[in-house]
Amino acid sequence: MDALVEALRAEGLDPGSWSNDPGDVYAPHLHAYDKVLVVARGSIDFGLPDLARSAALGTGDRLDLPAGTRHDARVGPDGVTCLEAHLPAGSLRLEPTLLPAGSWGSSGAGGGAPAGSPRTRAADAAPSETDGA
Repeated sequence: MDALVEALRAEGLDPGSWSNDPGDVYAPHLHAYDKVLVVARGSIDFGLPDLARSAALGTGDRLDLPAGTRHDARVGPDGVTCLEAHLPAGSLRLEPTLLPAGSWGSSGAGGGAPAGSPRTRAADAAPSETDGA
């Protein structure tokens, strides 16, 4: 996890961490800030209901979510620990972007693909409502 934290810090970000248990669900919600999220351990699927897409993230994968992007999430079978940093609205690209492990930070060239690219899949049915983050 230290290498992931350092990669985010090298971009001028100040990540915090959070964890969830297997199967935990976040209902659709949005934020007024841009969010950079990296999976440090485990897996989580993010739904993007307004785009009819989802993004499956595993260890080392990164999702950049612009402010105002409605999203939901379902934690994978082994739980998840994520690193998360916030930026002022408008700092990121206009659409959610998935950056696979090894393609961002000092370990890769960056770039990424819009969420919904070949590394993502069609959105699942709407999840049940729980506390959102």
